[in-house]
Amino acid sequence: MTSNAVLQPEAQPIVACTISRDVQIFDLLIEDMETALGESWGDLGFTDALAFLEQPEANELQFVCIALDEQDEADLSLIIDIIAAAKARNVKVIIVAEDVSPASLHQLLREGGNEFVPYPLPENELSQAIDRVLAPPAEATIPERQAPNIKAEGDRNGVVIPIHGMAGGTGSTTLAVNLAWELATIDAKNAPRVCLLDLDLQFGSASTYLDLPRREAVFELLSDTEAMDGESFIQALMTYDDKLHVLTAPSELIPLDLVTSDDVRRVIDMARANFDYVIIDMPTTMVEWSQAALDAAHVYFAMIEMDMRSAQNTLRIKRALQAEDLPFSKFRFVLNRGPKFTDLSGKARVKRLADSLGISIEVQLPDGSREVTQINDQGVPLAVAKPKNPLRKEIAKLAAQVHEVNHSEAVKKG
Repeated sequence: MTSNAVLQPEAQPIVACTISRDVQIFDLLIEDMETALGESWGDLGFTDALAFLEQPEANELQFVCIALDEQDEADLSLIIDIIAAAKARNVKVIIVAEDVSPASLHQLLREGGNEFVPYPLPENELSQAIDRVLAPPAEATIPERQAPNIKAEGDRNGVVIPIHGMAGGTGSTTLAVNLAWELATIDAKNAPRVCLLDLDLQFGSASTYLDLPRREAVFELLSDTEAMDGESFIQALMTYDDKLHVLTAPSELIPLDLVTSDDVRRVIDMARANFDYVIIDMPTTMVEWSQAALDAAHVYFAMIEMDMRSAQNTLRIKRALQAEDLPFSKFRFVLNRGPKFTDLSGKARVKRLADSLGISIEVQLPDGSREVTQINDQGVPLAVAKPKNPLRKEIAKLAAQVHEVNHSEAVKKG
């Protein structure tokens, strides 16, 4: 018996959906979804999405891409309901946003968005975001030796020391990491608790300098600091050699203004309540919440070099802070790669620089040579790898001065 019937290929299951006011507005999203999934995806409008997520067919979904622009901010409550419905079915949510305010984006991520991708989409960014949301959780792979080893007792009142590079490459992260380590190991019998906060949220490299993994828990903590308590803060930290606790930069690139001044204040206050010293690696860029770090600071180290970039940027920040009547007096300027002891002409140039800027350069750090870059790449503090490096010796002296002043003040108060 013969048959003219033609076998039809089975329809591929729909494993993802775009959700938007009109997906044609986001033509690059259509192209990237087709590249990543072929025909295994569909499209829904905002009004249809909630109804679909109630249907049995939604059980096949692995993730949704919610695409929105500034016009959609008026419907933010509806979009939040869609995110909640997706999360209830354990469906991952990728937010694709164009010209959306940081406040709205912050709210969407706090309400359950798993990933944020800016539109127009950078090359391969959507496929990488899909891989991340579908990847199994990696938290369990964190070595036990890097897990926090303290409890949140809230019995401290730590000293806050932000470190801010006045230009890129001035060595602010190197100082932050190594100053934190020197303070954490300054007294073997009565070691102070030290927390290093990497608030260079986009390109922070404190984790690289200490060979620590970046954790998803950091992004979750920063996305909802109102819900943060001492325990959740401690659990978001990593430890280096059971001595130094570190809040790394988030694992993915996020907007600097996703975090508000209130968020930064809460994080610093929580760190102060549980640590004796809080070292903050600041971004070079001044953002809205920079003032929160300045207000909390006991001393604010500003890293400069003997170059025009540092001089011009120092003048800019000095004028800006004084114009707003902000506490510029907290700034202590640190010259990196300063002249050697016998370089009299170099010392004269340093004095002229300070006089021309109207500042006092209170700390001069020597050039640690290429050895410093190599050690940073190895992921260990200078004191561990090269204790005799001249830069390490000066940072150790600075740590001793900081600790001595703090101890003297504690004795006076006590």
